[in-house]
Amino acid sequence: MIEVDKLQKVIDQNTVVDIDHLRVEPGEVVALVGPAGSGKGELLDLLIGNARPTVGTVRLGDSDPITDRDDFSHQVGVLFYDDSLYVHRSPLANLTFHCRIRGLPKSRAERVLVQVGLADHANAKLDKIPTGLARRFAFGRALLHEPSNLILMEPFARCDEASISLLSDLITQLAEDEVTVLILAEDNTNLTTLCDTIHVLANGRIMETYSPKEEREAELPFKIPVRLEGRVALVNPADILFADAEEGRAFVQTTEARLPTQFTLAELEERLSGRGFFRAHRGYLVNLQHVTEVIPFTRNTFSLRMDDPEGTLIPLSKSAAGELRDLLGY
Repeated sequence: MIEVDKLQKVIDQNTVVDIDHLRVEPGEVVALVGPAGSGKGELLDLLIGNARPTVGTVRLGDSDPITDRDDFSHQVGVLFYDDSLYVHRSPLANLTFHCRIRGLPKSRAERVLVQVGLADHANAKLDKIPTGLARRFAFGRALLHEPSNLILMEPFARCDEASISLLSDLITQLAEDEVTVLILAEDNTNLTTLCDTIHVLANGRIMETYSPKEEREAELPFKIPVRLEGRVALVNPADILFADAEEGRAFVQTTEARLPTQFTLAELEERLSGRGFFRAHRGYLVNLQHVTEVIPFTRNTFSLRMDDPEGTLIPLSKSAAGELRDLLGY
């Protein structure tokens, strides 16, 4: 778990970090994104104990990064923007050196090289391998001691597509194994399919929070079922020109046919919410993508012309005409 509470850092009378609360649970992948100057670097210093908060607290697992340095070093893995490698040594020699420092067996270094797809480059010189592979190795070094919390600064910096894909899969697997993952990055490139939550950082403050997973679910293919003789057809909302009601049941009109649904017009309107449909009249729901004209007949009567070959006219109530004018800005 990674948690900050009422965290502030003031430098030269400027508040560079001001986060009321942030919590990342085990198994979550959360990102803080913002351009240079947004406070990412200062926040990283606070998270890893390189700076003291002016106000507030930081906890990673059971540790305070300043007062519990030994526990912190065992529980937390950090990937910095710079790879900071011993470039004249091989990946295996690098990791073996770090294993000795941490009292880990050499076999752990070998397993990490397999994790990051560098087993075939174990004995290569780091200054001779592509930057994407070097980034993989730096990532592997952060995993060497099997931390329960990971802080990743720009994890895909200098990576090719293959390395981005491998590291993304590895981050997902770590989260499935209940590792807590916090990513700091300039923007959300390569993060929307990876993160549970993304916070937008500006001037040291969280300005916006959203869930890419919920947005992806909202964008999943969506169909309207209609009952035909002995079968159920699924209609793409984009193919619906308009819907109307007959005897309490909604019918959808496509360019091909008028089809019955199992819904009332109100229920259909709710299902189509956010997909460009507009209640033009008490008895009509129109797809605005298929409307070509708003036609006034008198001061209080209007119609909408559809883009079907017949140029079908749909009644538009006076109140709906005002709503549509405000919505489209004409």
